[in-house]
Amino acid sequence: MLFKKLIRTMGKYKSQFISMVIMVVIGIGMFVGFNIEWYTLEKDVNDFLADSGFADYRLIDTAGYSAEDLDKIREIEGVDNAARYLSVNATVKDTKKVLAVTVTEDMDVSGFTLMSGEEYDEESKDGLWLSDRYAEENDISLSDTITMEYSGIEIKGTVKGLVKSGEFLVCVPDPTQLMPDFDNYGFVYISPRMLEDVMGREYYSQINVLSSMGRKDFTNAADDALNTTSLIVSKDDTISYSESMGEAEEGRTMGAIMPVIFLGIAVLTMITTMNRISIAEKTQIGTLKSLGFKDKRILRHYTSYGIFIAAAGTIPGIALGYLIGWFIMNPGGAMGTYLDMPDWSLHTPVFIWIVLAAVVLLMILVTYLSVKNILKGTPAETLRPYTPKKMRKLLLEKTPVWDRMGFGTRWNLRDTFRHKARSLMTLFGIVSCVTILTAGLGMNDTFNAFLKENYEDTILYSNMIYLDAENITQDDVDELSEKYDADRGTQISVLLNKEKTASVEIYDLKNDLVRFMDPNSENVELTDDGVYACERLKKEFDLKEGDELTFSPFGSDDEYKVRVAGFVRSSSESMIMTSGYAKEAGIPFITDILYTKDASVESESRILNVQSKDNILESFDTFTQIMYMMIVLLAGAAVILGIVVLYNLGVMSYTERYREMATLKVLGFKDKKIGKLLISQNLWMTVVGIIIGIPLGIGVLKFLLSALASEYEMGLVIGPATYLITILLTVGMSLLVSLMISRKNKKIDMVEALKTAE
Repeated sequence: MLFKKLIRTMGKYKSQFISMVIMVVIGIGMFVGFNIEWYTLEKDVNDFLADSGFADYRLIDTAGYSAEDLDKIREIEGVDNAARYLSVNATVKDTKKVLAVTVTEDMDVSGFTLMSGEEYDEESKDGLWLSDRYAEENDISLSDTITMEYSGIEIKGTVKGLVKSGEFLVCVPDPTQLMPDFDNYGFVYISPRMLEDVMGREYYSQINVLSSMGRKDFTNAADDALNTTSLIVSKDDTISYSESMGEAEEGRTMGAIMPVIFLGIAVLTMITTMNRISIAEKTQIGTLKSLGFKDKRILRHYTSYGIFIAAAGTIPGIALGYLIGWFIMNPGGAMGTYLDMPDWSLHTPVFIWIVLAAVVLLMILVTYLSVKNILKGTPAETLRPYTPKKMRKLLLEKTPVWDRMGFGTRWNLRDTFRHKARSLMTLFGIVSCVTILTAGLGMNDTFNAFLKENYEDTILYSNMIYLDAENITQDDVDELSEKYDADRGTQISVLLNKEKTASVEIYDLKNDLVRFMDPNSENVELTDDGVYACERLKKEFDLKEGDELTFSPFGSDDEYKVRVAGFVRSSSESMIMTSGYAKEAGIPFITDILYTKDASVESESRILNVQSKDNILESFDTFTQIMYMMIVLLAGAAVILGIVVLYNLGVMSYTERYREMATLKVLGFKDKKIGKLLISQNLWMTVVGIIIGIPLGIGVLKFLLSALASEYEMGLVIGPATYLITILLTVGMSLLVSLMISRKNKKIDMVEALKTAE
């Protein structure tokens, strides 16, 4: 009997049950999916880096390291392993494509994972172990021959294996390119024997180290061992590690904000809905008590509704979560275009199951408590229909303003304050939807503004030419600069204020081909008055214009004092100065980069490789597509959840005011007039939700930029289109739901409704 009643009751309140299930599915799906994403990323990346011997520290010296230097580093207590290492960008002959030619003396340090082909042979004189992604994009197979050119040296070999390497997890030529472009850039490993054959000597510019020592301890130990100040780059400062772990941290932060909002809406709406359904079922509960059903049995019966909703929502929700996780974390998915690793197995953090168990128990407990409260008292008391608490007059009713209000306004105000829980839940749903839409669409605006200000408006050259700074003379620089009518640049790694690794960038911009933006997005005219520090250095050292900074180039004991002339936005922790100021400060430098509008740069020994502006901007297209997918996912889920919440609460409101609307019909109100009353109340709530939600969305976006993208020094930008789209979507969603609810007025049976309370 009770099973049949369960089916009938669920049919009677099918809209509410369906909407609750949908909300639970979306809430759990978003929560599970976003947390699977960051946890999978963190675990798979760390496993891959460990398997391929990703180095913890890199000692860098362009003069090269000897075998004796390596022995000194290996003898440091706390160093697990170390190997000499070299990676240089070489141009593929007769193309503009670039391969990072890489050598390690020990495959356990900065090695690779073989995907197909022959095992690595350290004695091979012609073997190439090539990036499988580069091979796929360029239609290269095993046994194919590749010829590369670097500083006048020709490197020719046969592809013997296709590989992936932790050192190239994020495979980009330099930090200016955000996304990998395997069609134009990849990596290839050769043996130490082959390196010695093509160069005619041993040459390794790095010693890569595996060690669990802290950075400060290792730096001091390495400097003492080599008796010099070394440029040491920890794994935290490499693109592959910092960017991949940054993505994981971003996912963790997102998983703690956006999905929790969805899950919170689902749980809170269920609490409100089940409470109202229990109230609506009060007479039925009284009838069951009168027929002799024990309270425990009635409780089990109604608690089964919560169990059904929990099961019907949780199981598909978990499936949706894994689908979202797979959508982001698969070789052909969003992260697959950014990270190059062999294993994409999904992993679920343990706390997800704990949270889901708690949510399921909460949903069941909500149903249990809603019914238990109604079961109090005798069957006769329970049989009486639910009577809302007598409402006190609003303060507004005691003012002359009240009398000037229309009937509909007064009716809606009273209803809003009489049913506070429903009204607050409606408002919460709208505010959440507006917040997510504003933050999501605002992120798109912010990133587009970032691209425009930092690349489209500041990169005015066609090609960036990397010179062989170790073997080039000033006459060579002058000749090439004149040949390509180029601006000049130099990058020097330094120890800033004896505590921080940073870079100094020196420019001679006679053609104005490189520009810089200040924190207010205004173009900065570089002067010879001092250096221009990035915003992160400004905050870290509390800098002001006129302050002094002291730095020492790595590999040198010389110190230089410079004056801070201003501040710029930069994607790297750097200081920028003119060549005139560098000469005035006595800073020695040799130009190693040329910037030219010339689209055709000839290959020669003095030029290491060339990177085009088009390649940089093309990489952003891929990044933008990933971001668009994430925004569409969030915005779509927000709109769906908003519609479901409003429809569910709208149906609840209609049910609660059924007698009131029947009374209005008896008094002569037309269906359209009653429909307008319902629509106007939803629109009020929508307007209030928009007013609250937009500032909250801006706040959430500001937090996300600070927590997730501080290294890009993005300025928050939200365009008029974002506000307009957010408002139109929210109002349209509210109107759609209101129209759906208002159409139910035609089905009101006035006689039946008014007799119910007799």
